[in-house]
Amino acid sequence: MSQSLSRRRFLAKAGLGAAASTVAFPNIVRAHNQNSKLQVGFVAVGGRAGEHTKQAHKHGLQCVAFAEVDKTRWKGVHGKDGWGEAAGYTDWRKMFENHAKDLDVIFVATPDHTHFGPSMTAVSMGIHCYTEKPLAWSVREAQMLTEAYNKNPKVVTQMGNQGHGGQGWRIAYELIKGGAVGDVLEFHTWTNRPVWPQGGGRPKGSDPVPSSLDWESWIGPAPMRPFKKDAYHTFNWRGVVDFGSGALGDMACHTTDGIYAIMDCGYAASAEPIFMTAPVGDQFPAGMTVKATYRAKSDRPGFSTFWYEGKKADGSDNMPIAPPELKEDNRELPRTGNLIIGTKGKMLVEGDYWNSPRIIPESKRRAFGRPEQLLERSPGHHEEFIMACRGDKPREFSQSNFGYSGPMTANIQLGNLCARAGKRLELDENGVITNDPSINELAWREPRAGWGPLATII
Repeated sequence: MSQSLSRRRFLAKAGLGAAASTVAFPNIVRAHNQNSKLQVGFVAVGGRAGEHTKQAHKHGLQCVAFAEVDKTRWKGVHGKDGWGEAAGYTDWRKMFENHAKDLDVIFVATPDHTHFGPSMTAVSMGIHCYTEKPLAWSVREAQMLTEAYNKNPKVVTQMGNQGHGGQGWRIAYELIKGGAVGDVLEFHTWTNRPVWPQGGGRPKGSDPVPSSLDWESWIGPAPMRPFKKDAYHTFNWRGVVDFGSGALGDMACHTTDGIYAIMDCGYAASAEPIFMTAPVGDQFPAGMTVKATYRAKSDRPGFSTFWYEGKKADGSDNMPIAPPELKEDNRELPRTGNLIIGTKGKMLVEGDYWNSPRIIPESKRRAFGRPEQLLERSPGHHEEFIMACRGDKPREFSQSNFGYSGPMTANIQLGNLCARAGKRLELDENGVITNDPSINELAWREPRAGWGPLATII
């Protein structure tokens, strides 16, 4: 895809190859003043969002306004020096309605189901946008955010998969491009998630909504359901299909990131659940394995990916079998990571963020030596984004921009989609399901009335 190619050209050193709601606002053409302090807004300021308020404050951005459904978390902004006068709302729509003209940048770090509305609004209005992983709750939402990014060439974006700013996947890229494992045939990726409830049913009954919580805004575009203490807010929503994306949505934007960065995947040709502890209900299953295939390109053959999460039917950890190369070194598979299988060798990547990629066994690693450096290193994930927002760097300097992270998120959510459908899905090169077109309806969910984007550029 053109955006991915431009990103690859930017990464490489010189000389080295490598369904929208009614529009509430007109599209705003914004002229950012590089010499002024960037004006920032936040959609969520507690939990994971606390890292974004910390980084924005550290880098000298000025908070104008924020939206946080839980007022007990407002101190995440009001407790920071110089931000005490920022306007606070529980409804993100109010922040845009009252402050859109003042905002240069927003950060979105809400539960998965509420990423799309504020992110699409910002990109459509020309406001730089950093959105936590996964970029979107559904396949189509991710595709639409990519379309919006491509149609607004002045907006800077970033998805919050912070490992993308590290050097691990870059070293893996250089090893693979240097021929360390030959042509890649398979990626096996596994995680220790879920660490929240999955595989259960919908809680019965309801509890009083805390006075500090705007439940209407927390539900946002999802179907309304009663508040139930500790069932959803603040953490256990991740396993609930209406709100979260399970272990895939939580971790695959980290743990499979290197696959998309290295292989320039495009959309998957197929995706299928090859193991599930139970069908998808109100929650994702307690364990599952998903296989996807990707088409060949001019510089590489097609390949397959395997994703393992949760538990097997016997309650043991759902992981691939350790290869003999590890046993040769008297080692076991780490609890999370990637195993890369090529025509000439194998590579192990430990951890969630592409830490410590290494050829296995150790004897082959020593024989191959260090790869040639082909890619620039990042100054940091937030730093990339802020530097591009200020105009110090081109917008593609923000490496996990929506042109890259949108198709990646769509492929990741395709894994959840085939699990929900309970069958193998086949797709064309545009990411449209072809073997059962009715499943495309599951790739999109119409937002609850009034909770779609306030502006759309597509």
